[in-house]
Amino acid sequence: MMQIWGLHGIGEIVTGDDLATIIGDAAEHADPGLAGGDIVVVTSKIVSKAEGRFVTADDREDAITAETVRVVASRTNPNTGSTTRIVENRLGIVQAAAGVDASNTPEGTVLLLPEDPDASARRIAAALRERFGCDVGVLVSDTLGRAWRDGQIDQAIGSAGVTVFEDLRGSTDAQGRPLVVTLPCVADELCSAAELVKGKATGIPVAVVRGRGDLVGSLDLPGARTIPRTGPSDMFRKGYDEAYADGYEAGYSEGYEAGFEASS
Repeated sequence: MMQIWGLHGIGEIVTGDDLATIIGDAAEHADPGLAGGDIVVVTSKIVSKAEGRFVTADDREDAITAETVRVVASRTNPNTGSTTRIVENRLGIVQAAAGVDASNTPEGTVLLLPEDPDASARRIAAALRERFGCDVGVLVSDTLGRAWRDGQIDQAIGSAGVTVFEDLRGSTDAQGRPLVVTLPCVADELCSAAELVKGKATGIPVAVVRGRGDLVGSLDLPGARTIPRTGPSDMFRKGYDEAYADGYEAGYSEGYEAGFEASS
């Protein structure tokens, strides 16, 4: 049986706070407390705040541009004039606005994602393991959209001591047929499940998942950086309009060159 509960008593996080100690204190006063095999899911926003990832930015768009490695798609709302940019950021994550957050931040500042979410997760996990004397895993979550579905869900951007993929390839289904491509991203599933008890406005930025201790292991397990599809495995590098425009331009250029050669 799987159980998920939020950790209460975590107040406003400021730069320099020791998140592992704060989370550990909250877990110590919770019922139940932490046990071996538990997975702690931490909202990325409090990780960024503790790490001082604030930047001065009167214009959020400038901050998004600075964090962008590649623009996937850009759309302007004809009613509001606002532009939404789906981009790949420095972490290899494709998401809206490069993960730059302007909500609940001091005036004139925005908040960036943690510089290395996997490393952040490892620091927290190592400290919790030492304090409680048992193996726990840590996931750092952030809210992302999905390419073919409306709405957003929480997904893993950092991981330590947790198997991020449950590889079922080579096993068989209930009818004995071989599973060839089945590779659930359990780290994302756990983060989405944890969000059900954390919420967006509840003041509960950390949740504990119990019942999947089979996924908890060494802190050297591959982190969440292995989840985003990049390079040749990225089948959706551009939005529809952007891909169409590139194809049209390429076709026009080829036709122009062919016409020029024929007239020479």
